Amino acid sequence: MNFVIEPLNREEIIKAIEFKSPKRIPMVFTKWWGEGLWEQHGEKLNEFQKYPEDVVVLGFPMPSFTKRDDGFCWCLPEVDLSKSAGHDANVRLPDWKYIDALVENPPNVDIPGLWDDQIKRAEQARKEGKYVAIHHWSLMFELIWNFRGMENLLADYIEEPENVHKLHNLVCETEIKLLKQAIELVKPDGYIISDDLGSQHSLMMSPAHFREFIKPYYERVWGFTHEHGVHNWLHTCGCINEIIGDLIEAGLDVLHPIQKHTMDWDEVAAKWKGKITFWVGMDVQQTLRIGTPEEVREEVRLMKRTFSSPEGGMIIASGNGIVGGTPFENIYAYLDECCKTEF
Repeated sequence: MNFVIEPLNREEIIKAIEFKSPKRIPMVFTKWWGEGLWEQHGEKLNEFQKYPEDVVVLGFPMPSFTKRDDGFCWCLPEVDLSKSAGHDANVRLPDWKYIDALVENPPNVDIPGLWDDQIKRAEQARKEGKYVAIHHWSLMFELIWNFRGMENLLADYIEEPENVHKLHNLVCETEIKLLKQAIELVKPDGYIISDDLGSQHSLMMSPAHFREFIKPYYERVWGFTHEHGVHNWLHTCGCINEIIGDLIEAGLDVLHPIQKHTMDWDEVAAKWKGKITFWVGMDVQQTLRIGTPEEVREEVRLMKRTFSSPEGGMIIASGNGIVGGTPFENIYAYLDECCKTEF
């Protein structure tokens, strides 16, 4: 394709999410350049600008884990993270004795100018007729283990349930305060968050623990956005078959990535097609990285055959960041095939 593909407008994205027959499958996070890709291909990646990103995604400010003079931060004790073994092993809340002080001193969200950039960009996007989403990574699982460390948190579900709920409630209330501002000032159409809830073969926690510690807070946050006509989008890697129904019940509208090699596409589509919009992710681990261009195109066609319908209910994306080692011609084949209008 030697021409620019016109982006879809706001109404077409809404049609796709609400099963009202869009013109084509929307493309959102298709050009997700991951680690090492720019180093490999450099400015040559700019050739892909002719392919659309159909949603304008704006950053959602989140309280800092380090102290700030304006108070837009979590009230945490000073800890030394210099010897941490890894990101998921960082422990910023080393003892539950600090929980009451944390709860009693919530982040100051009334910061002048907090949303200024998003307001300007949203106004411009609306002039162009675009669907606008606000986005941040990590909420009720990932953000919480950033306080406690993942191993500690999984033990806390059993040993410290009351304190876990105190922390979740603080995070939930802070999120809703910020969402209230965003809805008033930015006026988004969608709200995108992440929580990687699955491993390669199963949930990171039991379904019972998900339903006790995470689902109720999704219900509160997603219920608030639904009250204001905002769609809820979630990125969650891994195998989450056991809780897709729970996510729908909690108010989720758009689910990403339905990760290849962790979930059975046919099984998921057979059970949930028509009940949620699949934001399906291209397999960046194997097919896109080591397949041929024709194998890449066939994978995109398979995704469409499995998850799409003329009524909508599908958005297409990369499953995660496209990493270094991915051939340029494979990225071209992927994006080019995504733009085809057949369902």
